[in-house]
Amino acid sequence: MKILILNGANLNLLGTREPDIYGSTSMDDVLTHLQSYYSQHTIEYFQSNFEGEIIGKIQENDFDALVINPGAFTHYSYSIADALKNLRKPKIEVHISNIYQREEFRQKSVTAAYTDAVLSGFGTEGYRLAIIHLISTIQ
Repeated sequence: MKILILNGANLNLLGTREPDIYGSTSMDDVLTHLQSYYSQHTIEYFQSNFEGEIIGKIQENDFDALVINPGAFTHYSYSIADALKNLRKPKIEVHISNIYQREEFRQKSVTAAYTDAVLSGFGTEGYRLAIIHLISTIQ
């Protein structure tokens, strides 16, 4: 199975950006762990600070399942929401922090309605939990 992990705005700074909120683990570390633990699957990663690039990656549709952390796009990107709505594959939205303990504007996700599940507040472990669920439901 090919799983795409797709991260949005500012998540290229994971590990150094606000470690009190997002932790000190880099995405490279997360990916190394996931790729070794789930070596029988292909885990592809893409990150962009540009909304159109994220939409383009979703529309490429060359994966079996999607784990998406839209970052700040979560709260206002109806374009990404539309791309997710049109994607007929299993998809899970992940947030490292608990968005419901954050500022009011961060507590609303316009993209979540078009995913199968949302994980919020599990830190970078949320990526692994999403993959476990996808693997167990697709096979």
